Amino acid sequence: MPLARLLRRLLPLLFLVGLGWFLWRKVSPALDGLNVLGDSEPKVTVTHNTVLTQVESLGRLELVRYRFKDVVEYKRRTYRYLPESKAALIVAGEAIGCLDLRKLRPEDVILEGDSIVRVFLPKPELCTFQIDHSQSRVFSTENGYLQDADLVDEGYRYAEAQVRRAALQSGILPQTQRNAEQILLPMLRTLTGRRVVLAQRLEMPAPARKG
Repeated sequence: MPLARLLRRLLPLLFLVGLGWFLWRKVSPALDGLNVLGDSEPKVTVTHNTVLTQVESLGRLELVRYRFKDVVEYKRRTYRYLPESKAALIVAGEAIGCLDLRKLRPEDVILEGDSIVRVFLPKPELCTFQIDHSQSRVFSTENGYLQDADLVDEGYRYAEAQVRRAALQSGILPQTQRNAEQILLPMLRTLTGRRVVLAQRLEMPAPARKG
């Protein structure tokens, strides 16, 4: 029978093809890991050791942010008989007003009858004032005498102090107090179910030192 003889001849060949395909499926994952020139992504190993250096309790409620833009011309006399050193800076800065709730004491919360709670808040503070260096740049320097970097650093320090003065002069502390009342009053009313009266704590001035 020709068909039977043909099947007997093809059967070993089909068996070898199937066996080869089965072995390839089993071995190919291991071969992929050994393929140095393949497209597989490189193995990356990262070693690090993070050390906790400080834990700080945070209780500042940030309530207002002032942003400033300024053009600062900073001058200094480097050498007596030579022209002044100058740095012109375009400066962006910000100041943040806050209340430090860590300073709130138990005696600052007073219950008056069954319907009123009076809370004496700590004084508003200027939490931070700083230069935003990503939005600031050096416009020009003159007569730096190889000290341009120091001149620019001094100019930025002066500009940062100016941000503090400008924030205080612009009324950031009273605005912080007003924002505190707008935010805390509804919250405290909901928590206590009482009429809430906010006041600022009166602090006695420190006694003068005797000479």
